[in-house]
Amino acid sequence: MAGNHKIRIAHIHVWDKKNKGDEAIVLAVQELLLKKFPRAIINDFPVEVLCSYDKKQITKLNQADFVVIGGGGIFYSYFLPFDLEMIAAISKPIFLFGLGYIKEVDAPLWSKDKTRSVIALANKAVGIGVRDLNTKRFLIANGLRPTKIKVIGDPAVFLSEKKISTTNLNKLGLNKAGLKIGFNLNYSGWLGFGKWREDILRAYKETADYFQNELDAEIYYLKHHPGEDKIYPELRIKNLKLVDLKPNEQKYVYGELDLIIGMMLHVGVMSFGALTPEISVAYDIRNYGFAEFIKCPELVVDLNKLKKGELLKRAKIVIAKKINYQKKFNNTKNKINHELNTFLEFIKGTLKI
Repeated sequence: MAGNHKIRIAHIHVWDKKNKGDEAIVLAVQELLLKKFPRAIINDFPVEVLCSYDKKQITKLNQADFVVIGGGGIFYSYFLPFDLEMIAAISKPIFLFGLGYIKEVDAPLWSKDKTRSVIALANKAVGIGVRDLNTKRFLIANGLRPTKIKVIGDPAVFLSEKKISTTNLNKLGLNKAGLKIGFNLNYSGWLGFGKWREDILRAYKETADYFQNELDAEIYYLKHHPGEDKIYPELRIKNLKLVDLKPNEQKYVYGELDLIIGMMLHVGVMSFGALTPEISVAYDIRNYGFAEFIKCPELVVDLNKLKKGELLKRAKIVIAKKINYQKKFNNTKNKINHELNTFLEFIKGTLKI
């Protein structure tokens, strides 16, 4: 592919614009692609395109020079099974880029056809770069060769940050001195929330009360999905400030906070990218997976430990070590950046661009 050829990339992804995390993933992946392939034209396709055979969509996909699938939770029961005929009909090189496997607490095991379709897609791919070790383990357990899979991290770590306006800075009080802590709940469709509702709300309220009463902290609610409007008022936290900005601005705000306590995976991924420690209340295997990947397993709290006051206990420890976490995160980010760039160079080399 030499000369004046303008590269065309078909990007298959989750893009629920109601979900700030899903939007952040797409923006970050495309920022990285355009950095590596500056003149490329990127055509968007929803992950649902893989779920049924469509001759028109196949024609469009095969007009690209290559196909990128990811990042985000592409390997999720909600999207499965993929259509085997559709996968087989894609003639251009497929690269899985920073995607992951989702398994929520109390969710049923996948049916065989769902697993089979994921493995068919992985086998068809020229290159596989997953976001965490759990995704690699899942693929290996279902027959994929370990040497075919690279753990490259979550691209949303490197989403660009955009400074918010002075008006928003003043409104949120981010230009004032003092401790600042952000909270996030997952109320975007996880069916298990009801079972753990009281434990979650009580633990968050206990933590907020301590930091407000003892350390005069400002508390922020970091909204990632409109469904959260139905739940975050039930925290009953005094003077709670809502942060609901575009993903690049949201990530900037995360960098202005001292600690984040969240549930949605990409609250944690973006806060890590902004060098702010986040304690994740784990509702899914991916919460554990990200903490393992960044070598900070202590940044996850199990749901069944909330009644024992573990969230507040962990928050006190983590906030006291903020500077240490920032240094560790910065070093880890450099390693992730290397892995992502190596994978992109692999794509470039494979296609001889």
